[in-house]
Amino acid sequence: MPKRPRRNHGAAFKAKVALEAIKEEQTLVQLAERFDVHPNQITKWKKQMLDRANEVFAKERKTREGPSIKELHAKIG
Repeated sequence: MPKRPRRNHGAAFKAKVALEAIKEEQTLVQLAERFDVHPNQITKWKKQMLDRANEVFAKERKTREGPSIKELHAKIG
């Protein structure tokens, strides 16, 4: 059987698959067949989602990098 070329899955697809795995309504093998990915990949995405779930509700917001207010005021006078 020839090797399958490497595929890049988008974040939305990974989240969808991980959520289905978290629900545990189907086995990993069933999900792997349904979404055409390896069961180990599903396990990895599920673990990533569970590990980073607390970031969704984090109160701190990252500041954007860019010019400071003083620099902007200096430009406009």
